[in-house]
Amino acid sequence: MSGVWMFDNNGVIRLVENPAAQNNSTNKKKALVYLPTGEVVSSYSSLDQILRGLGWERYHGHDPQFLQFHKQSSIDLISLPRDYSKFNSVYMYDIVVKNPNVFHVRDM
Repeated sequence: MSGVWMFDNNGVIRLVENPAAQNNSTNKKKALVYLPTGEVVSSYSSLDQILRGLGWERYHGHDPQFLQFHKQSSIDLISLPRDYSKFNSVYMYDIVVKNPNVFHVRDM
């Protein structure tokens, strides 16, 4: 049996097997924001355009399930699921870390 021990509103501790599914109030949707314009990135086409403007190029690797970008001046690689519906905060934070002061992740 695995899970996370959590306190409920009455101060009682209980084991929750999937805390994200149990508490929808903490399961907020995230958005990637391009800081220079304040634009919320809502598609790969807009993200592709922004990343290319920052010097990122499409990398055509061996995995057809991912869109990948690289910079010639670095060893960084950004890998994103080809299906935009699977683009989540993990991928957003990867973009933020590799482009400091350009992107931000916000709760929606």
